[in-house]
Amino acid sequence: MGKVGRRDLLLALPLLFFSLFYAYPIISILRLSLMPAGVLEGEAILRTLGSPSFRKVLGFTVGQAALSTVVTLLLGLPLAGLFARYQLPGRRLWQAMATVPFVLPTVVVAAAFTALLGPRGWVNQALMALFGLPEPPIPFVNTLTAIVVAHVFYNLTLVLRIVGNAWSHLDPTLEMAAQTLGADRWRVLTRVTGPLLLPAILAAAALVFLFDFTSFGVVLLLGGPRYATLEVEIYRQAVGLFNLPAAATLSLVQLAFNFALLYLYTRLQARWVVPLEWRPEASTARPLRTWEERLLAGLALAILFLWIGLPLLALALRSVTPMTLRKPGEPAYYTGWITLGYYRELWINRRGAVTYVAPIEAVRNSLLFAAATMGLSLFLGGLAAYGLAGRRRIRWLDPLLMLPLSTSAVTLGFGFLVGFSHPPEPLRAWPGLVAAVQALRTSPLLVVIAHTLIAYPFVVRILLPALEGMNPRWREAAMTLGASPAQVWWRVELPLLGRAWLAAAVFAFCVSLGEFGATALIARPTMPTMPLAIARFLSQPGELNLGQAMAMSTLLLLLTFLGILLIERFRYRGIGTF
Repeated sequence: MGKVGRRDLLLALPLLFFSLFYAYPIISILRLSLMPAGVLEGEAILRTLGSPSFRKVLGFTVGQAALSTVVTLLLGLPLAGLFARYQLPGRRLWQAMATVPFVLPTVVVAAAFTALLGPRGWVNQALMALFGLPEPPIPFVNTLTAIVVAHVFYNLTLVLRIVGNAWSHLDPTLEMAAQTLGADRWRVLTRVTGPLLLPAILAAAALVFLFDFTSFGVVLLLGGPRYATLEVEIYRQAVGLFNLPAAATLSLVQLAFNFALLYLYTRLQARWVVPLEWRPEASTARPLRTWEERLLAGLALAILFLWIGLPLLALALRSVTPMTLRKPGEPAYYTGWITLGYYRELWINRRGAVTYVAPIEAVRNSLLFAAATMGLSLFLGGLAAYGLAGRRRIRWLDPLLMLPLSTSAVTLGFGFLVGFSHPPEPLRAWPGLVAAVQALRTSPLLVVIAHTLIAYPFVVRILLPALEGMNPRWREAAMTLGASPAQVWWRVELPLLGRAWLAAAVFAFCVSLGEFGATALIARPTMPTMPLAIARFLSQPGELNLGQAMAMSTLLLLLTFLGILLIERFRYRGIGTF
């Protein structure tokens, strides 16, 4: 079989997975919403698209996503260069801290920012006490600022990981040669480093924009009723008004917009990618030498801590700090004394609930799902990346495989329930196969499948620029010396792409740990994950339940932090030195 044939086979499994577990459930939802009587409801679609509210929501969705993406890049690109070019003390700790927000459920992040900057948050309470102010001086909740700050908090790690990985491999002699020829630092950055990093920057920007464009929880909880993205409006139409045709129409608009964006991105990436001679990470990073470099690095890390670390710290402190009342009827405030009572309460079933599951069980379930998701995502995403690399004629498959990123996780979960309850007509000739499909609906394997649908696009987005940026002469030289394709991958490509594989593994692991929307619909009550346990506590009133939610969130934070450190620390046979 020829080379093209083998690469086509690489795409067969990812496309089959996409068709069975994404396309079919989504088509089932759209058919139920837009064709309830077997006939397309065209009037409902036109009425939704022609309404002024639709144009307003679409405009705000694009505007806030663009603004959030620009701010994320402005903050993330200098930090990515700092981590790539300098040997910073505690570098892995800083990178793990920046990755942790990506896994936290939205409700927890909203609670953390509210505890820090809300009307009763620590910052406003401190300023009111210090200056004797009657009202909170910092309006944060229900503002556009809160939306942008939270989006950067979530997505900064995408820029640090994807751009930082590419930057750490660039040959520094290219920049030195430009400086020798008289170019200053700005010209080197804009004429040499910037163009070489452009594919990685595009990959990071595309992912950041997608997550900001499809934002739901951040806008709903921190933006308030004044702001609505397409995702929020889909939720309101489907759940609040039960207007399924309008919700389905908005979903189609969202999918079409994101497909167009991803298609444009893949065309630009294929045009601008440049194969390079990569260098090991150890040869491209150097110590901080001058006091100016130490000062700039200190300021950058301080900003990173204030933006990322401080809300995480507020969340952790909230889990050990109870609230009380000043006087009856007055707002609650933090007492300042420490307790581990919320953590102890996690192990107590005070209400005697039949569905109670000990926290250690939720932790175990989350780790099992995350490990399985990471393995399946690396397998499918790796096949897709290798099948797409360097093949412009089929690059339309790239944005197609990315569509799960632009689809609501709740929609995916609902699609599983609808689609697998009524298997496709061709399968009904085999009763045994129909029974297997219906059994999958209540199987824990479905959780892994749902998590993989959301995680494997990260693997593709991270591996594809790295594959296309690797010099093809290295593969050709190894094959000329008699190496088989498997040996070329194991001995040449895996060490060279080690950091990209590690970054992909980290994201797949984190996506699974923090996924909530789809899991809430398809997970069995006896096998809850940590986000489901957090949501259970938040859904019940009372200070104790809120404290338990913060305690479980802190455990999730620590588990993610340790998981990321372990993935990067234990590198098999030096994988990741490139």
